[in-house]
Amino acid sequence: MSFTRAGLAAALAVVTMTAAAAPARAQARETGFLDRSVRVDGVEFRYQVYVPRGFAPSTTWPVVLALHGGGEYGSDGLRQTGVGLATAIRRFPERFPAIVVFPQAKADGTPGWHLAGGRAAIAALDQAIAEFNGDRSRVYLTGLSAGANGSWSLASRHPERFAAAVIVCGWVIEFTGRSSKVLYPALSSGPDPHAEVAKRVAGVPMRLFHGDADSVVPVEESRKMFAALKALGADVAYTEFPGVDHNSWDRAYADADLWTWVFAQKR
Repeated sequence: MSFTRAGLAAALAVVTMTAAAAPARAQARETGFLDRSVRVDGVEFRYQVYVPRGFAPSTTWPVVLALHGGGEYGSDGLRQTGVGLATAIRRFPERFPAIVVFPQAKADGTPGWHLAGGRAAIAALDQAIAEFNGDRSRVYLTGLSAGANGSWSLASRHPERFAAAVIVCGWVIEFTGRSSKVLYPALSSGPDPHAEVAKRVAGVPMRLFHGDADSVVPVEESRKMFAALKALGADVAYTEFPGVDHNSWDRAYADADLWTWVFAQKR
């Protein structure tokens, strides 16, 4: 086979373009909801991590740690993305320019976020920050129901980790889960657990949500935590949804203004 000078130049151009495209393909990253796992005390904990469509590894990204409720305990690594924040992300992806970590606590009858599940959540968070170039000054915490209790627990133990927290229908007193039947101990053994927890987390800007018709978690729990934080001069706001039962997370997470506020927070 022979080439004219023009044909040879065209062939070389194609080869050059193909070679240049190879590094670009090598740098391409998967986006959407991705399967991941982490090991804690020799046990595997599966989790999901959401990576936005516009992800670029050269940019630092805010990171959200989202804790599920009592109905999503398990080991499949998937169930926790069927409700709550994951639903809002699928409906409004443009509102979430962030890496979002969805750990899953085991269905072992223990208050998972207090114990191994909480350690696994922090490990998954750290793993996602390292893998996706997360910004440690813009790490946020949220949880619903048992995950809201877990958020109070993690925030009180690691307040330095979080630039803001969104807590939906949570509690801090001793409580038995309606669906899981798990006994959750109070987050403080003192005479006023609301005041004690508030002292630990007062430096973390908070947004609280609860339905006033919640038939599972008493709405007074969010009212008392709001009052305790306000008494300390904390950056806190509380939204109570009239006539809304336990699934107040649907209203809370669909609030565009909430996420504008969240992503503006920085440690």
